[in-house]
Amino acid sequence: MVFQDPFSSLSPRLTVEEIVGEGLGVHEPRLPSNQRRQRVIQALRDVGLGAQGDQEMTSLLGRYPHEFSGGQRQRLAIARALIINPRVLLLDEPTSALDVTVQKQVLQLLQRLQRERGLSYLLITHDVAVVRAMAHDVLVMKGGQVLESGPVDTVLTRPSHAYTQILVNAAG
Repeated sequence: MVFQDPFSSLSPRLTVEEIVGEGLGVHEPRLPSNQRRQRVIQALRDVGLGAQGDQEMTSLLGRYPHEFSGGQRQRLAIARALIINPRVLLLDEPTSALDVTVQKQVLQLLQRLQRERGLSYLLITHDVAVVRAMAHDVLVMKGGQVLESGPVDTVLTRPSHAYTQILVNAAG
């Protein structure tokens, strides 16, 4: 799962190496520490955070979340989710805490990862632009009730429920 606010979803007491490698401790507890470190390094590179040299990478692994920008923290959160090679990622408002430029970069990263890894996303968002950029199918809910569902183009261009119409119209 990748949470909405990367700052509060990453422990301030753990280093980047500990945060990103956390899932391996649960899912692959017998993995030797050198292999765990290599997997962490690869996950960081996969999300665009890998430094070129060994010294820079060692420095990156020892840093803490507060030393990164919001976009970089969200990349750390994505790397943490990817480290165990999931088939599905749950993304809860993954760009809402980011400025527009960084939002676009994170969405492009998610699209690239989806293509390269064959990932599926369950995306929770109120942002119609994010839905347009990321979704193939959409499910509109309000108060725990499904109001409308279908291919994203159909639902967003010809919404049949009044609530969906309000959402689409509010997005411009």
